[in-house]
Amino acid sequence: MSTQVQEHSVDCSNAARGVWLVKVPKYISERWQSAPGSVEVGRLKITKSPGQKPNVSFSLSEAVLAMEREPIPKEHRFVVSNVGGQTLGVFSQTQPSDRDAVVPEREALAIEGKVIQRAECRPLGDASYMQLKRDKIKRAAQPGRRLKTISDVVHIKPVANHQHNIDHQKRKKEVGKKMRDDKEKVLAMLFAAFEKHQFYNIKDLVRITMQPVTYLKEVLSEVCNYNMKSPHRNMYELKPEYRHYSEEKEEDEGDE
Repeated sequence: MSTQVQEHSVDCSNAARGVWLVKVPKYISERWQSAPGSVEVGRLKITKSPGQKPNVSFSLSEAVLAMEREPIPKEHRFVVSNVGGQTLGVFSQTQPSDRDAVVPEREALAIEGKVIQRAECRPLGDASYMQLKRDKIKRAAQPGRRLKTISDVVHIKPVANHQHNIDHQKRKKEVGKKMRDDKEKVLAMLFAAFEKHQFYNIKDLVRITMQPVTYLKEVLSEVCNYNMKSPHRNMYELKPEYRHYSEEKEEDEGDE
């Protein structure tokens, strides 16, 4: 079994460029995914102070904030950390614009840069962020299903008892009538049945004798053999010492 491997050229012109790997809140990623490509999504500000770590802040643009009615925080801060000895890179994949062209374009793969810094974008915890969290908790607490009071009267027509319920009740009554008869009486019914046919399955014998299945199997184990092979698989026949029919009749039954 062979596996086809497609070869693609990778643009490595930006392989040495340093990039940041930033984790942003879900509400920001959702806005960015729905934003047009030409819209400014925000601005990053890095403030350096002597003897201190740089302070990185991020502000969402007004265009992103106005995309939906639900307000989201505008101001955020970056918690910066090192890569930790890992080698991480950012790749991009550009799909061809016209796949049905005479000379189809190929997918463009490129290395956008090497990750030199990791950061986590966090809201400042102002009033807008607290309101966002309160609304989220309220939505999560709402039940998935609600009861609704209707003003119009609804008339429900009674439905007759379904057929499967009738059959079930009938079977329950039949089972209730099955009482253990005397063993000799059950044997007499079995011998009379086996005089007509050589082989029976358990369902037919239960119907003929009207005995509980467990009790009937106990009696059958004494006078019958249970066939495990074809052509009479899962069927009972009398043991040789209890058979009253001739060998010729037995062969005829087998041919049938």
